[in-house]
Amino acid sequence: MQIPIQLAHSPDADDIFMYFAIKFGWVETQDYIFENIGLDIETLNIEAMKGTYDVSAISFGMYPLIKDEYALLRTAVSFGEGYGPKLIKRKDKTLKQNFKVALSGKYTTNAMLFRIYYPDARPVYMDFLEIEAAVVSGEVDAGVLIHESILNFDESLEVEKELWDIWVELAGEGLPLPLGGMAIRRSLPLNRALDIENILIDGVKVANDRKEELCTKLENDNLVRISSDMLTKYLDMYASDESVELGDLQLKALDTLYELGFKHGLWDAPLKTEDYLIPKEYEALRNS
Repeated sequence: MQIPIQLAHSPDADDIFMYFAIKFGWVETQDYIFENIGLDIETLNIEAMKGTYDVSAISFGMYPLIKDEYALLRTAVSFGEGYGPKLIKRKDKTLKQNFKVALSGKYTTNAMLFRIYYPDARPVYMDFLEIEAAVVSGEVDAGVLIHESILNFDESLEVEKELWDIWVELAGEGLPLPLGGMAIRRSLPLNRALDIENILIDGVKVANDRKEELCTKLENDNLVRISSDMLTKYLDMYASDESVELGDLQLKALDTLYELGFKHGLWDAPLKTEDYLIPKEYEALRNS
């Protein structure tokens, strides 16, 4: 019997890279049929709060809002290491304390950190692809660029603040910047959830092992918005061996993110990330 699983992810290069090895049939999927659903990350965050999809990409910064309905997966994670989203403004603009800023969504991790660091700023939310133009035109005073937009933007703009620097100031030195990951619906049977997590782990491994081949196919099939040179640069940042499975330092970074959110009143209790992962010990018992 084939089991359909909705796999929702963003249409951004790193998400497509990490999931399309499965779509292309390069990974053994047992009796599961994965339906790929591509939506922007803020839409995915909102749909996750409704419990819409079986498995969904989410912003790490909103996970505490869905922790009772979704478990975190260990794979397909994106962290910044000395880089991340960028707060940009026009070169001829001086930002006032209550500047108007375009953010890619209320529930994104970058918006969470931004609001903590700039409590007097006036956020407006729009599709991330529209932010650069809104800053250039003067519709907003500044904007936070994410995804591929951070690699190349209009020459009239400059970086006011790196979100990486904000993270270091808030969290301290030595931790990667948590950005996005995957969550799985708790209503799925535990054995199924473990199967799905392992398939997704294999998918990210295969993508990294066959990176050049996969990148060529993604570009030839017009599945990504950027050229091959920029795609390679972007994937080196956000979709690498570090994306395969959460490590101890990444778990510590997530715990720190959730502690920051608790201290600033975004949720009513701090989270210990490991408590919200699928329990691997069940797999050992099942196979013993």
